[in-house]
Amino acid sequence: MEPFASPDQLDSELRSFLDDTCSELCNWFAATGKSSPLPVSKKNVEVAPLYEGFSRQDLLEDLKIIMAGAYRPSHPGALAHLDPPPLTSSIVADLVCAGLNNNLLAHELSPSFSKLERNVCKWIADQFDFPSSSGGVLASGGTISNLMALVIARKKAGLQTDAKAVILASSDAHISLLKSIGVMGLSRESFVKVSTNNDGQISIDSLRIELNKLREKGQKCFAVVATAGTTIRGAIDPLLEMSRFCKSEGLWLHVDGAIGGVFGLVDSTSSLVKGISLANSLSINPQKLLGVAKTSSLLLVADRADLMSTFGTEMPYIEPSIGDDFHGGEAGLQGTRPADVLKLWMGLRQLGEKGIESLLQNAIDRRRYLQTLIDESNFEIASGPLHLIALTPKKLDKELSSSWSIKTRKDLLDNNFMVSRPLYKERYYLKIVLGNPHTSKTHLNELSEILNQSLFK
Repeated sequence: MEPFASPDQLDSELRSFLDDTCSELCNWFAATGKSSPLPVSKKNVEVAPLYEGFSRQDLLEDLKIIMAGAYRPSHPGALAHLDPPPLTSSIVADLVCAGLNNNLLAHELSPSFSKLERNVCKWIADQFDFPSSSGGVLASGGTISNLMALVIARKKAGLQTDAKAVILASSDAHISLLKSIGVMGLSRESFVKVSTNNDGQISIDSLRIELNKLREKGQKCFAVVATAGTTIRGAIDPLLEMSRFCKSEGLWLHVDGAIGGVFGLVDSTSSLVKGISLANSLSINPQKLLGVAKTSSLLLVADRADLMSTFGTEMPYIEPSIGDDFHGGEAGLQGTRPADVLKLWMGLRQLGEKGIESLLQNAIDRRRYLQTLIDESNFEIASGPLHLIALTPKKLDKELSSSWSIKTRKDLLDNNFMVSRPLYKERYYLKIVLGNPHTSKTHLNELSEILNQSLFK
């Protein structure tokens, strides 16, 4: 088999390789429900290339070993993390992206994709009722999206050289904010954590107190970060009140909507993120619930010009951009980027508005249903309005709760249910993410029975 597809004629070897590989992938999907969410094999493959390159069949055999050792997000019991099964259209789009191998660095390297990215970002911004000046850029994950937002905010505040500049965010905010602070050359103290209420939401009164403390010390804040869907319980900060606060104080409001932002895409769930349209920037991750294959994250900004003014550089080796648009490599931190927008666009088109709404509403309904099955007299439940729920025993101390979480997680795995075990407010919880469309009420009945009986074993 030649290493590159022929540009002059149909490459039968490539077609056979793709056919065989697609068959193996489809078989892998078909066997998932009869297996476990965890890998069925731990066999290792050889890493170093040999002197002579492998044949198509040899490569396929290696690929089968890797697939056997892969996590299975399509399994109905895969409930540990924000990793749903991929949309079929998204799988196809990823294949096409690899084959076309376009680069969103510049228009001339990705003419159709560059335009598609701008249009998809604008459509999503419009769905959120962002202003007409808005726009966005795709990124390889929510961490990069959040980092870009904070870099923009710091520049807009004129605090690029202030080593004591800070951000304010909930104590339940995502760890990516701490990473961002480090990348920006700031200390951990520049991430000021604000206390939350009993529902896991940031307290506006505490936010005001922390800001006043900073000003008394002569420190300047360049961004307030609201979270639309916290990692453990799916809480949503009071976005409308925070936007009013930031406007009155002249502060940039960034919403980390990596988990819950997608609920603003349809009318039936948009009230959950009321006020999100007033943010200066917003990160969302369609990969976490809509089934868009990884990676799929994007940063939206109220003023698209902020992207260019922050990240734009001269690129003398590239032809000038077209009209008022700027090259994709000048729209964010990343230069070379794959055409991930194709997976997002095709996924949205395959689902349609009805399908998007169904995915979102069904995820919430599964969480609500499971919550009715859990014995609240024995469990402390941490949840929010989304599709995440975490629980820990009420009558056990921290040490015993830790032992319970380890044993119960193992019991669940023995029954093909995979949940996670986060440390939250100094106690171990079991967390269940209910975004898997293959998880039925029957599965949830079985899961709840194991949980309810776990304290009596």
